[in-house]
Amino acid sequence: MFCVECGIEGEIYKDGVCIKCYLKNKKFSKGPEILDLPVCVHCQGYKYKNTWTNDLLDDILRRIIKNNFEISKELQKVDINIDFNETPRGLECTVYISGLIQEKEINEEHDLLIRLRKTVCEVCSRQFGGYHEAIIQVRTEKRKFSKEELINIKATVETIIENMQRKGNRTLFIADIAEEHGGLDFYISNKNAAFTISKMLLDKYGGFIKQSSTNTGMKDSKQIYKMTYLVRIPPYKKGDYIQIDDNYYQIKYLQANKIKLINLLTWEENSTDLKNLEKARIFSGQDLIREMIVVSQTKSELQLMDEKTYELHIVKKPEEIQYAAKKIQVIKIDDLLFVSPKSHN
Repeated sequence: MFCVECGIEGEIYKDGVCIKCYLKNKKFSKGPEILDLPVCVHCQGYKYKNTWTNDLLDDILRRIIKNNFEISKELQKVDINIDFNETPRGLECTVYISGLIQEKEINEEHDLLIRLRKTVCEVCSRQFGGYHEAIIQVRTEKRKFSKEELINIKATVETIIENMQRKGNRTLFIADIAEEHGGLDFYISNKNAAFTISKMLLDKYGGFIKQSSTNTGMKDSKQIYKMTYLVRIPPYKKGDYIQIDDNYYQIKYLQANKIKLINLLTWEENSTDLKNLEKARIFSGQDLIREMIVVSQTKSELQLMDEKTYELHIVKKPEEIQYAAKKIQVIKIDDLLFVSPKSHN
């Protein structure tokens, strides 16, 4: 057969013409010359299809091209690439669309101007307006948080929220942080996330959660509630010492409402609920720890000398351990001495 345009004899591709003539004046892609892209002046997020995102600009531009450009179904193995320069007019882009038709490579270029429309996204608008759906109140009892503890709690909550944001929770933010009644109040934009954060604080510091709600009105014929999550952290912390009846313990760790203890006399470990420690006496501080010189030892006892007073003390060994060190740490509580559980490490 002969091509009706060039007259060459051979395979006819379509409409009576060979592939070469068919491709000569044919375009396989088309798109607009100008598009608008809203960008938030605060968070630099972009609005794509009525949704705000902090994805990379390259990825967003690629989605815009795919959504706004028409590409012929004849074109196989389509590839889209974009070069752009930021100018006072906006993003001046060159769009490269390539593909194959009967193993022949097709390359087409399009000039596109994307105008960046500066605005404020809903999240930033809410954040600057102090919007919040929940308050996380972190408190303790029988003592005050130290400055260091408050710094650590604040850093913990901020890290949790940053991790949630990185996983795609763009609407989550801290509207405000206030120091109240010796603790901290976190004003959180999302009540479901606030509950998750409260549970994570519980896992790290131990304690209990008490939740309450306040009716704030109606929206879309539904009642709207603001939540308050009170995270009550125990008066003791990891590393503190406590007395229960006639026994003395060191707190190894706390998790939710569970606590793991080390018996200072025997070094035995056991777990219990926080509610069983309501009447426990609490001891904390580095002043409880003393370093003493090992004078002599038997299978069950140590003879120690205080470095400062030169007094001699007999201390029971928790285990039949032969100490090679010349000095060990002891814990002094109520004029009683215990070998520190760290001394055998």
